[in-house]
Amino acid sequence: MENDEKQAMVRDIVLQVVLILLMVLMFLAMHGIPQRLLAKLRFTNRRGIEAKRHFVKGAQLLAQARSPKNRSSSKSLANEALAEAEKAIALDPKDAASYLLKAMVLDLQGFRTSALDSLDAALSPLAAASLGDGERGDALLKRAELKIAVSQRGRVDSAQSDLTESVKLSPKNAKAWCLLGECYEKNKMEEEARKAYKEALELEPQLSVAQEALNRFGSS
Repeated sequence: MENDEKQAMVRDIVLQVVLILLMVLMFLAMHGIPQRLLAKLRFTNRRGIEAKRHFVKGAQLLAQARSPKNRSSSKSLANEALAEAEKAIALDPKDAASYLLKAMVLDLQGFRTSALDSLDAALSPLAAASLGDGERGDALLKRAELKIAVSQRGRVDSAQSDLTESVKLSPKNAKAWCLLGECYEKNKMEEEARKAYKEALELEPQLSVAQEALNRFGSS
């Protein structure tokens, strides 16, 4: 009788141990994936922070490269800024700011076609979501300026489209309105050009380019 009780007790203990083990395994299975995702998120955040560090350093170097005080070292400073921008992009390819920084450095160096490629990347679906409306409007303006500057047929033809979108996103940008007016004027769209120049002047009354254009149209 005692043996039967002991065996029953042992069975109960074993059963309890098995149940505890099953519960532990289920807990680990249920929480293993979230833990891995959390670890990945932390890793991503570290990469993002490191990318921002490279971006800030690159922006500082670009400012120094642009300064008249650093003419003798401008080239090397620009190269360093470009390297920082590329490091930031490698760490966080979804952040448009680093592509914009790279584009500005390349433009300073005279590599306008490459700068356009970087602006295209900044405005791509992968990265554009990181930009606010005003920032995206400014990026479109810069891309339009470069498209006109490089004088490539396909790019120049799309500059007007960029500017049309730019003034929608950033309607208080007088420079964008003025450049849009120039595009309209080149395309013989006089009425649209007139309206764009007037918008530019309302925002910036001292904008001589817009006023001269309106004078050509016989407008005050």
